[in-house]
Amino acid sequence: MLKVWGRASSSNVMKVLWLCEELSIPYERIDAGGEYGRTTEPFYLAMNPNSRVPTIEEPDGYSLWESNSILRYLVASRKPGDPVHPTAPRLRGEVERWMDWQLATLSGPMTTIFFTYVRTPEAKRDMVATAKARDEVEALWRIVDRQLQGRDYLAGGFSLAEIALGPYLHRWFALPVERAPMPNLEGLYARLKAQHPGFAAHVAVEMT
Repeated sequence: MLKVWGRASSSNVMKVLWLCEELSIPYERIDAGGEYGRTTEPFYLAMNPNSRVPTIEEPDGYSLWESNSILRYLVASRKPGDPVHPTAPRLRGEVERWMDWQLATLSGPMTTIFFTYVRTPEAKRDMVATAKARDEVEALWRIVDRQLQGRDYLAGGFSLAEIALGPYLHRWFALPVERAPMPNLEGLYARLKAQHPGFAAHVAVEMT
């Protein structure tokens, strides 16, 4: 059985677990990272020299790290051609640009806000940096809101684009920050919670 190394509270682990639920992929999750440690042990570093989570491990010993790469691999190895990762070049390009955008653009300021309110003691919070990150993130979510105009999902149908952005979408609506109205984005959030059990089970959960 596929092993998923990583704590359930990690946004990047959430992506992998959600996809496994979407595609009915059997897996065993093993706590690692954060308070669970293990990521600096030799056996783990042999799989993932970055000492981060998630890492997946196949029964034959093959391992892979980087969450968005894991998403692509799982579709290709379990359900090649599934619409969640289209094969048509232009459709695939639309999906993958959002996956790359999440890594390169959205993740940084969202992580700043998340760590401020969830993992940093109040006395040690840098509220100036957090306010700047909040403004930046709101502008980024407006891009997504505009993309969703007249459509249910970012690239037409439900895809890895939503899975990559999903943990940050939940945090945006769950964190105690001011948010301008974005009806298309709010609609996507409601749709994911109502129609995708993997999102509700693994992503739209209490933040720790």
